[in-house]
Amino acid sequence: MTAIEDQSLRDRFLTPGVARAITAPSSILLLGGAAAAGILLGGPIIGAVLGVGAYAGRVAAAIPRRGRGEEINPRALRSPWREYVLETQFAKARYDKVLSSAKPGPLKDRLTLIGDRIQDGVRESWRIAQRGQALQDGLHQLNTSQAERSLAMARQEAQRHASDANLKRVEALESQVATVRRLETVTQQAAERLRLLDARLDEAVARAVELSLSGDSGQLSGLDSHVDSLVGEMEALRVALEDTGGGTAQMGVA
Repeated sequence: MTAIEDQSLRDRFLTPGVARAITAPSSILLLGGAAAAGILLGGPIIGAVLGVGAYAGRVAAAIPRRGRGEEINPRALRSPWREYVLETQFAKARYDKVLSSAKPGPLKDRLTLIGDRIQDGVRESWRIAQRGQALQDGLHQLNTSQAERSLAMARQEAQRHASDANLKRVEALESQVATVRRLETVTQQAAERLRLLDARLDEAVARAVELSLSGDSGQLSGLDSHVDSLVGEMEALRVALEDTGGGTAQMGVA
């Protein structure tokens, strides 16, 4: 099970505790009670605002809180994975500098929320890089060249003596070589994909910095959803690599 410290906001929201808070009778009663009180105090509009606010607060309280979490240490990685993580960290550092200088208000509130998602992106980049490097290490242990030489020899032997044993050995070696090549392709594509996502995240940070200087929180509309979608793509890439890792484990790869 993934530790809470490593989970994104989306992961922490999609938990049984939050689901129970959304559908719990106590939450529904809280919504109705707050709405009724609001109606008595200021009419239907006030009632609706208070009701929705109380309900949202109840659900938000059920979201697991995240601590400091695992330390992100790019120095533990080799190139190019190290550079990918460093790039996201540099982008977040620039963002934090602008956020710290923003005046309290709606603009800073929006920037803070976007900053939380950018931090999720930094964490996902770190986890993707770790998995990508682990896959590379596993591929080195598999010794692709030796497997291909063994396959070539097995094919020659099968041509001379087409016995069931020789044919089955060829099939087994073909399957192993095909798996190794697939993992090589997956790892290469993951590195290229992460490099692109990092660049897009850096671009989003630059855009957020530019918009923050305008002082108009309304201009941030759409940027938060763009960042959320971008981080969602990173999460999907990480999950895909973790699923791929299951196949390497079956082959004895760490």
